[in-house]
Amino acid sequence: MAPMRLTDLLQVLTVVLIWGLNFAAVKLTVAALPPFALTALRFGGVALLLSPYLRFGRGDLRALLQLALVLGVGHFGLLFLGLKGADAATTALLIQLGVPFSSILAAIFFADRLGWRRGVGMAFAFAGGALLAGEPGGGTPLAMTALLVSAFCWAGSNIIIKRISHIPPLSIIAWMSLLSVMPITLLSLLLEEGQWQAVTTAEAHVWGLFAYTLIGSSIVAYALWFRLLGRLSLNQVVPYTLLAPMLGVASGVLLLDEAFTLYKAVGGAMTLAGVAFIQWRQLRLRGA
Repeated sequence: MAPMRLTDLLQVLTVVLIWGLNFAAVKLTVAALPPFALTALRFGGVALLLSPYLRFGRGDLRALLQLALVLGVGHFGLLFLGLKGADAATTALLIQLGVPFSSILAAIFFADRLGWRRGVGMAFAFAGGALLAGEPGGGTPLAMTALLVSAFCWAGSNIIIKRISHIPPLSIIAWMSLLSVMPITLLSLLLEEGQWQAVTTAEAHVWGLFAYTLIGSSIVAYALWFRLLGRLSLNQVVPYTLLAPMLGVASGVLLLDEAFTLYKAVGGAMTLAGVAFIQWRQLRLRGA
């Protein structure tokens, strides 16, 4: 196991800072641009910037198409839709339910034994999620449903990624982005209106926030993250990911003036405690 150097720690903290602030950035952006149209623009930009990595084996196209639908459309598309109607702070916490969903899917597809300890962690996480989803004024029913399905799709994408782990990570991101553009654009054309007017009249700060999401969250953060995972063990870096939702809550409350309610405090604490326990058990079982 390689020791964590100061430069590694700074990179980990940079990643969680980028991801944590991204909830507020997207929340402000979807206030000006329709969420599906914004997602299509994001993926088009990522595919363009990562075009040198657009290579894969001939037998991988089906899995990449599945990943585009599950991760691109199901997770990111519904995440942006959810942020349109829910607080950034609530979103940052609720989306963490992807961790217990992943444990359930791993048990189904890989015969991964959950055990009672992870079961307790999952119960805490889902109970906290129920409190968050039930907060009066925290978000519309459509937004809360979209976020829950988004978290589940993130978990499902991990199953697909395991099957194509031989493909370089940046190639996966590039192809997932490219193949997601068409279905997301179709959803935007069918379910949204005023896209062209929104794009042409958006103010400069909207495009600045879009650039932050496109370059910072989609490319820089993931490039740093993959590098860290390649050099260090999981138990050296994964615990830091819990800082991202905390920063997401802080950015929603401090930057967007969202109310920090008892629902967010209790529900968020329960969700993060459950997620932390699940991750701790998984790391111990892997011996990472």
